[in-house]
Amino acid sequence: MTNRKSFNAKWALLPLCLFLSLCIKAKDVRIASPNGKLVVTVNDDDGLATYSVTLNGQPVLLPSRLGFKADFGDFTQGLSITNSSEGTGTGEYPMRQVKQSLISYKCSTLLVTFHNSRNQEMQVDFFIKDNDIAFRYIIPRQQRDNPKCAVIYEEATSFCLPDGTTTFISPQIDPMKGWERTKPSYEEGYAPDAPMDRRSAYGQGYTFPCLFHLKNGWMLISETGVGSNYCGSHLSDYKEGGYQIAYPQQGENNGFGSTGAQISLPGATPGRTITVGETLAPIVETTIVYDVVWPLYEATENYKSGRYTWSWLIWQDPSVNYDDQVKFIDTAAAMGYEFCLVDGNWDTQIGRDRIAELSAYAQRKGVALMLWYNSNGAWNDAPQTPRGIMSNSILRDKDMAWMKSIGVKGIKVDFFGGDKQETMRLYEDILYDANRYGIQCIFHGCTIPRGWERMYPNYIASEAVLASENVYFNEGAAIHEPFDLTLHPFCRNAVGTMDWGGVIMNKYLSKDNKSRHSRKTTDVFEIATAFTNQTAIQCIAIQPNNLQELPQVELDFLKTIPATWDETRFIDGYPGRYVVMARRHADQWYIAALNAQKEPLILSLDINNYNVKNLLIDNSQQTTENRPIKADKKGKVKLTVQPNGGAVLY
Repeated sequence: MTNRKSFNAKWALLPLCLFLSLCIKAKDVRIASPNGKLVVTVNDDDGLATYSVTLNGQPVLLPSRLGFKADFGDFTQGLSITNSSEGTGTGEYPMRQVKQSLISYKCSTLLVTFHNSRNQEMQVDFFIKDNDIAFRYIIPRQQRDNPKCAVIYEEATSFCLPDGTTTFISPQIDPMKGWERTKPSYEEGYAPDAPMDRRSAYGQGYTFPCLFHLKNGWMLISETGVGSNYCGSHLSDYKEGGYQIAYPQQGENNGFGSTGAQISLPGATPGRTITVGETLAPIVETTIVYDVVWPLYEATENYKSGRYTWSWLIWQDPSVNYDDQVKFIDTAAAMGYEFCLVDGNWDTQIGRDRIAELSAYAQRKGVALMLWYNSNGAWNDAPQTPRGIMSNSILRDKDMAWMKSIGVKGIKVDFFGGDKQETMRLYEDILYDANRYGIQCIFHGCTIPRGWERMYPNYIASEAVLASENVYFNEGAAIHEPFDLTLHPFCRNAVGTMDWGGVIMNKYLSKDNKSRHSRKTTDVFEIATAFTNQTAIQCIAIQPNNLQELPQVELDFLKTIPATWDETRFIDGYPGRYVVMARRHADQWYIAALNAQKEPLILSLDINNYNVKNLLIDNSQQTTENRPIKADKKGKVKLTVQPNGGAVLY
């Protein structure tokens, strides 16, 4: 069964909408955003369904294909527009764990009906805000043959960007590659400002989200509303006509499951999303992936957000023992953090009986445990246990009941198998079952979320990025960390919560904090990432030794870091170079800056609309300073952010 009901509730049947049916004889159908600046044009020339987009009268998306091939019909050619309806709407909804706590919007809507040469029908459903577009295919019951279910084999959907566009995109890797055959896992790197026609590293296209720098602005392309109802998709390599929607590769999930999608009719596909702006502000601040989906079930409890400690990031596998976990629980308690994550092999290295003891100890300290699980035992070779439980409905239910009985509040599930519908169904099954037991979910070694924060109330975040563990594994990733964390606010984190995995406070990536390679960022850079990275349960990877080693000003500040936000604003930045953004928690504003460049970054910030009075920053000697700030007569403050350094105004 598809999510058509949830899409209709907030998209095709928007509240306060007025729809007008129009008999279409012309080749073009146009719809403008509420402010009139973003215009979508749909066309059927030569029997091909296309759409194009302009912003302020300038093309940002050239004529691009629409349509799909299904087992019952071909909707990629021989098409003609037979009807359309348009309207306007408004909406408002609360969100717990994203960049805003109350989201409101105005939109324009357009529903275009096409028929193919066999008189079979498809509809394209557009939802348009001032800087955002979402569209999906609606497939009604057909008069001819009247199929009641369908398999979608492929889409013609494409995105043809103007010449001169450059890219910030990550390649899709071949399946069953990498460590213990665990890929694809959305953990490949990004190349900044690359040309569109450069072949992807593996020839398999690019994972969502995809960020593009146009001559007259910026564009972010992704998708939303994918659960058990469909497969996840990505973009193909660039070819004549642009990038095309590509479905999963056959080898994903160890070859098990279809590469297409199975839906009932009438039904609908997930939404393809486009965010476009003259500046990067609409990209950073977009909420489009949440606007057009709907909660699929009610939360069983008032889920708590917060911060967690995690031994494995630095102390690795040997730390998954009772005594070391006590140390990290004590560290969380000392910092006032709400959670402690116990990583893989806890069932063999600690044991279930002692995990119950550990959970009781944590609760006495005001800390709740989260437990790591392997997602499977069938589609890769990752050996960590517990294994083969989350992929089995009977064993999963048994373990979740046990976790609830001992007070465990969250799970981190790792090593998923790709983007097939079979795998997407597993994500949804885990989330739904976990909700029945009051358990929140973080996913690791996984795909990106696609509107899941709204669809599943106990969903927290996904990794789906080359994350902090790689800073531990090799010095190259440590060197690359500043680039990565000044890039993701504009792409990966713009479309969904991101479990980067740790504000790293050790100077060296080792338990003794003296050996192995060093961290390449300043302390304040790391602290500022807690504000530029967004997730509702944030990992502050503070180590027990940090309680004695860090300056008191840093410890005091780390204790106060919020994990949820009521408002987010982009201030300045360029992907991979630097970022400055503001977030509000209740009545408190924080402005965080990161600098990934080799030279100091000189900033002049207008703070008239922010109640910030203090500055945490590193000086040229990489010593942390905490001092009051005073704006000039124009409400501006000047500061210098060191290379690989950061600043937080609060």
